[in-house]
Amino acid sequence: MSLATDSIFVAAISSNSDLMDRIGSRLYSTAIPLPDEDADNVPVPYIIVTFDGLNNEQTTKDDPFESENDSVSIGIECAAPNRATLAELMQDIRTTVHDYMIEQSSSDDFVIEDYRLSADAVQYDSLKPCFWQTIRYQCDVINLNEEDNGEEGSQATTK
Repeated sequence: MSLATDSIFVAAISSNSDLMDRIGSRLYSTAIPLPDEDADNVPVPYIIVTFDGLNNEQTTKDDPFESENDSVSIGIECAAPNRATLAELMQDIRTTVHDYMIEQSSSDDFVIEDYRLSADAVQYDSLKPCFWQTIRYQCDVINLNEEDNGEEGSQATTK
């Protein structure tokens, strides 16, 4: 299901126990929940996975209402105490996501068909202080089951 594509990226990152140890298991979906607005900043390093929207890929005017494919945007932001650690973590995230996608792609119910990767500029936050960067994934995702062809609106499942 396209609207839950971010959960696949959370599962991918979670699958790397070494990476999870290095970030102190500070992996968040959408935002870092801070119960008290006066609380100190969350310690670095950490990773936030965000669902940044989708577009349905209407390929022909013969498709009724929606096509079977969506283009989904996912962001993976990482913050680290220094530039070298940030570079290492970002490379580990990139490699982990790639390897997870390759491994899962053989499953019949895996919905991500392909993705394109880009990365934002490295930033520095002097208030935390930390370095941070976001990797962006533009994913081709199967939205509807081919058997239904969109007639009943049945959704494909994520793993």
